[in-house]
Amino acid sequence: MRRIDATLLDDVLARLVGLDRVVAPVVAGCSGGPDSLALLALAASAGLEPIAVHVDHGSRPGSEEEAAAVAAQAERLGVGFRAEHVDEAFGPNYEARARAARYAALERARIALDATAVLVGHTADDQAETVLLNVLRGSASAGLGAMAVRRGHIVRPMLKLRRFEIEAICAQLGIEPVRDPSNDDVAMRRNWIRHEVLPLLSDGAGRDLVPVLARQAAILRDESEYLDTLAAAAWPAAGARLARPLAAMPPVLARRAVRLWLGPPPPSLDEVERVLAVARSEVRATEVAGGRRVWRSAGRLHVSAE
Repeated sequence: MRRIDATLLDDVLARLVGLDRVVAPVVAGCSGGPDSLALLALAASAGLEPIAVHVDHGSRPGSEEEAAAVAAQAERLGVGFRAEHVDEAFGPNYEARARAARYAALERARIALDATAVLVGHTADDQAETVLLNVLRGSASAGLGAMAVRRGHIVRPMLKLRRFEIEAICAQLGIEPVRDPSNDDVAMRRNWIRHEVLPLLSDGAGRDLVPVLARQAAILRDESEYLDTLAAAAWPAAGARLARPLAAMPPVLARRAVRLWLGPPPPSLDEVERVLAVARSEVRATEVAGGRRVWRSAGRLHVSAE
């Protein structure tokens, strides 16, 4: 197998992020595309003993061939391979449901393989697209902070690398990535942003907006995490959960305290405001995402599934 040019390899490895507390072995989520195959090669070069895990959604013909391509690449690199399968029916919110199922499958593989982390191949370009996606959703600063370098066991080492650099690595290694035709379908919102919206905005701005959006995401994420820390200190989620201190907090911290308390699935802004209305005794109870009910009793807030 070809090797990456030493100068390029040193530069790329130096720009990987989030690996300071990661030790071998790791799971590398591997679809067969250029990003994930380059990630697999880089993780192997970094001595992380990656196991390539391909998650087959069974959503289109030829997915078995993608798994075979990943397995062949893993063999060339001298690393392990594992196949996972999930079933997610097409329908409303398919992309989000498929993403959740994929991450759940990767976490199952991590546990089964006794790996320390799950590496995924998101780049700076993916980060910029995520910012714009969340703008369209009306997200607050947490959403505009886009993807974290690390969240739990998920690590995104390539968030400072560009997609064109990943393609160059694949070319140097002689890797032939699988090209998913669905990535060209602009009916899917991320593809529309990638192929039409982001290039149009960059042309209008007269500069490449990917590093601009990625930098803004990093700043907003830092600020959002700091505000979460303040909110958690002002109204700890564990303990009595007294309603009065929450109702007296500045709105920017109170909203965050509610989100931290409720956890996933994340509540909408309207749901958060209704919970605050319960804290202020303006209403007795309300329903929030995930079929949960929030109510006030004896000056305390409670939450339970219906």
